[in-house]
Amino acid sequence: MMDNSTPDNSTPDNEELRQLYEADQCDRLPPEGEAIDWSAVAPRDAERLARVKDLYQAGALHTGLDYFHAALILQHGREPNDYLLAHELCIVSLGQGETRAQWLAAATEDRFLKSIGRPQRFGTQFQLNEARELQLYAVDEDAPTVTDTLRAAMDVPLLAEAQAKEGRRI
Repeated sequence: MMDNSTPDNSTPDNEELRQLYEADQCDRLPPEGEAIDWSAVAPRDAERLARVKDLYQAGALHTGLDYFHAALILQHGREPNDYLLAHELCIVSLGQGETRAQWLAAATEDRFLKSIGRPQRFGTQFQLNEARELQLYAVDEDAPTVTDTLRAAMDVPLLAEAQAKEGRRI
């Protein structure tokens, strides 16, 4: 029986996943003073998403970093199942010691909930109003099950910090 409690550091990270991740992030960092051209980014996102799903199905994710890279790309998908799979990959990534997956685990859960019309729990998801100002997507505040202590443990800003971003123009 294999011991899954310790990551296997002898397996190299998947280079293709790293390149897909870097391309994803590069698309989201336009030159200073320029806006992101979503009409150009969206087709590249779709291609990266399809490739990550192929790599996942082929069993090509091995390290915590592989799972993190794949999760981040899936988080930029369009379907609830993309976000749910991204969340599950974050859990594996965290289990393999990749602490950068903490915030992403919270964000993928929130994005999944938003995609199915439910309030988010951590407060990571925003939308733009007609004036192109940030608006925090509804947070489950009637029965708060996520405390600021849990937010901090997940490397997520406190709810008041997220609320303070509302009204910023982008």
